[in-house]
Amino acid sequence: MATFHFELVSPEKLLFSGEVDAVVAPGAEGVFTVLKDHAPVMTVLKPGVVEIDGAGKKEKLFVRGGFADVGLGGFTILAEYAIPVADLDAAKIDADIKDASEDVADAKSDEARRLASEKLGQLQELKAALGL
Repeated sequence: MATFHFELVSPEKLLFSGEVDAVVAPGAEGVFTVLKDHAPVMTVLKPGVVEIDGAGKKEKLFVRGGFADVGLGGFTILAEYAIPVADLDAAKIDADIKDASEDVADAKSDEARRLASEKLGQLQELKAALGL
């Protein structure tokens, strides 16, 4: 299979850079797969799992927010938050969901409530995306 260059970057670090066969990403309009010579596209990412298929091995990373850019130079994801699925802990996710629920209940303004609700929704989507 033909390969192309892919990078996944978060504010903290470069999580992946290399040649791949395919990448599946959670776009705002739905999940999409990128192969070599994909048409140029830019989209917003929704919370979900990015699946990287390259060099005979597969990697999965959870992303929350950001942009995906497919161009002549390859495919780049600039994620607001990203973590390898293997590094996730179901108990920690459950604890974070509980904390976020409390933050929603304790919010003192509409903006604080909106932000807390958004975080809670993202954590629930993470749990669902991972089948936990």
